[in-house]
Amino acid sequence: MTQVCLVGSEDVNLQYELLSRETARNALATYDLREPFENALQLETVSLGAAVALLNDLNWYLVRFVDAALVQEPSIHVTEWLSRELASAVRDDEIAPDETERFLKVYGIVDGAGDTGADRDDSDAEADDDDAPADPAQDRPPRLVEPMLVTRTGETIPEYDLRDIEDTLVVRVTESEFGA
Repeated sequence: MTQVCLVGSEDVNLQYELLSRETARNALATYDLREPFENALQLETVSLGAAVALLNDLNWYLVRFVDAALVQEPSIHVTEWLSRELASAVRDDEIAPDETERFLKVYGIVDGAGDTGADRDDSDAEADDDDAPADPAQDRPPRLVEPMLVTRTGETIPEYDLRDIEDTLVVRVTESEFGA
């Protein structure tokens, strides 16, 4: 199954913006929406073509409310994502799937409570008390932070070095997106 992930612009609530509008809500109605990252929505489609078609249907909203539209096609790579432009080029046979791995945008992933957890005040939290209220910061999904453009020249990619992170999300992009 092909995954689609829409990463909302910083100044909008992506879920609200998409689901409060009838056309977008209808386009998304048959999908199980998840929030893998703060202000992002992820869903599963049956194929790369279906994913690109959905993104095309949502284009008006993507232009206004989305910073990145990502597609993960397991036949290309099981953990790396494709940009919308690259996914479209692969679907249209403009770029072969085995030629998609050179240009990358690598996002940092930080915990939802802050960059290093320093934003969280745990001074009055009782970790062993089952009756203690849950810390809402701990329930927030992780957050994607500034992407770093890198070129893959071998088996590995350069390490993310823009800030301290817990993990990375690798997105394959077209040469024109890389140079923009």
